Amino acid sequence: MTMRTILAFGNPVYDEIRTPRVATPGRVLSGCSTNACLALSRLGHQAELVGRVGADFQLQFVTDMERFGVRAWMEPASQTGGFRLIYDQRGDRTLDVLGLADPITHVPSAITEADLIVIGPILQETPLGLWQAIRAQTHAPIFLDPQGMLRRIAADGRIEHYVPADFAEVASWCRVIKANEVEAHVLTGIDPRRDVAAAARALRALGCTIAIVTLAEAGSFIDDGQRQLLIPAYPTDARDPTGAGDTYMAGFIHAYLENPDDLYRAGCMGAAVASLWIEDTGPEVALPLAEVLRRWEWLVARRRDEASG
Repeated sequence: MTMRTILAFGNPVYDEIRTPRVATPGRVLSGCSTNACLALSRLGHQAELVGRVGADFQLQFVTDMERFGVRAWMEPASQTGGFRLIYDQRGDRTLDVLGLADPITHVPSAITEADLIVIGPILQETPLGLWQAIRAQTHAPIFLDPQGMLRRIAADGRIEHYVPADFAEVASWCRVIKANEVEAHVLTGIDPRRDVAAAARALRALGCTIAIVTLAEAGSFIDDGQRQLLIPAYPTDARDPTGAGDTYMAGFIHAYLENPDDLYRAGCMGAAVASLWIEDTGPEVALPLAEVLRRWEWLVARRRDEASG
């Protein structure tokens, strides 16, 4: 597949993660756009990350970016963002803030070379002014993971969800919005576990061209206004679900850029990449291309099998 340049906006974070199966040794590199870049780089693309990092993790971050082959365009911040994520047996999690980086204000000149833009904030770092600056400097398609736009810090210091007043405006600028089941419910008022087609349709009605709703082990659903596609999940041993949606987006982009008309195969690539990511924890997760492709073809073949059956 052809190497493309993807520019992703979103602050990197250093998180502590604890699941019933694994725990990180202290704080490790993560973040919505960061995880997408890590996966895209391993899939053979030029992944570039725009954000802010504090002096507390600056040296570690530079080392990590060099190690993982991601180009970084960073502004200084008063501190580096981060969360303590604790998952229960059902996969639900709490988020406690360990650090909060400042909003992004810089749009690098490299945006003119980007084939695609990812906007994946962690916590309120992509204000409307940044969106307007991005729109003014590129015609590349924008893919949004809205998670960090829908979060704010509640009175108890934990994260709560809400819909910002300017969301409808930025949604209309997006080629793709990919939301997990919680985010889709927040944005549309529809529980995707009860009616994923209605949730995806309502998400798309906010203004994007393609809406994707991910449902963890239940797969994902894609609606582009003409097709409604249920994408299966690859059966896997999920040890740490952190970054599943971020890397689903990376896999989807990888296949979409090669063939934007085949959304089913793009969704299957997203599912294949995410299935590998959640089998381990932290940024070191391997994504061997041969195994990604094997899982991808297995998922695509399921549709053929169902059609023939």
